[in-house]
Amino acid sequence: MAGWLVSDSAARRMYAGGRGDATARRFARFWAAVFRLGLAPKRWVTLEVPGRRTGRVTGFPLGMADHDGHWFLVSMLGEQCNWVRNVRANGGRAVIHRRRRTPCRLVEVPAGDRAPILRRYVRKAPGARPHIPVDPAAPVSEFAAVAARYPVFRVERRPG
Repeated sequence: MAGWLVSDSAARRMYAGGRGDATARRFARFWAAVFRLGLAPKRWVTLEVPGRRTGRVTGFPLGMADHDGHWFLVSMLGEQCNWVRNVRANGGRAVIHRRRRTPCRLVEVPAGDRAPILRRYVRKAPGARPHIPVDPAAPVSEFAAVAARYPVFRVERRPG
């Protein structure tokens, strides 16, 4: 299935080795600004989290999946994605930025519970489709087969 801004193969090339190339970083800066301003639908946000080594807050443009009344963040690039490593190092504390900053706690979902969330995510986040090797129309069992490779975090609001 073709990506919504670039082809699937181009999207995979932009993130070869799990890190974005210069083009991917330019797209990320642009989308982070758009999502922060709230110029996209509710599911598109900028996640702000301190770097695990520098402590400098970095913004990551992400799409969220809604499932069973909760919102979830999914790492389309897997375990070694920088935002995942930073969130884990920060004990799940982060900020979701969409028009205003909302402090939150990201709670990692066990691999056995991820499949229906991954399916919803792939259906709602077109940019993730080239990276998660399951057809959006596939049964949940196919998502369960790859669930351990893609971290999922439930977004919980936290005070101030």
